[in-house]
Order: sequence, then C-alpha cells, then structure tokens
Amino acid sequence: MGQLINRALRAAKKYTLWDYAFFKITLVSLGILIGAYFSEFFLSHTLFLWIIFLVSYLCIMFRTFISHKY
Repeated sequence: MGQLINRALRAAKKYTLWDYAFFKITLVSLGILIGAYFSEFFLSHTLFLWIIFLVSYLCIMFRTFISHKY
C-alpha cells in the first residue's frame, strides 16, 4: 500500500495545470453521480453537508493564504 501511495505522489508532482483540471472534473462528476443516485439521503442531510463544506473550505483557504505565506 505504501508503494502505491508513493507512486501516486511522485506522479502528482509531475501534473500540469490540465492534469489538475481533469482531476477536478473527475471528482466533481463523481460527486454529481453519487448525489443523483442518493438524492433523497443527501436532501435530508443538507445542513451537515454544508457544515462539512464550509469547514473544509475554510481550512483550505487558511492553509493556502495564511499559513503558507511566501
């Protein structure tokens, strides 16, 4: 398992902007598909999903703009 993770990390270091764009499109598409199949479940948990989104968003913004100043 460790070899697989190291291989993925080495490959990700060589990603271009286009590679990251396709990666994001892939993840968004997967999220939409999962949401479509389990829409009733997710509709009843929207507050929880918003909280997860906001906490993760704030963490990423903090790490991007505050803790990694150049």
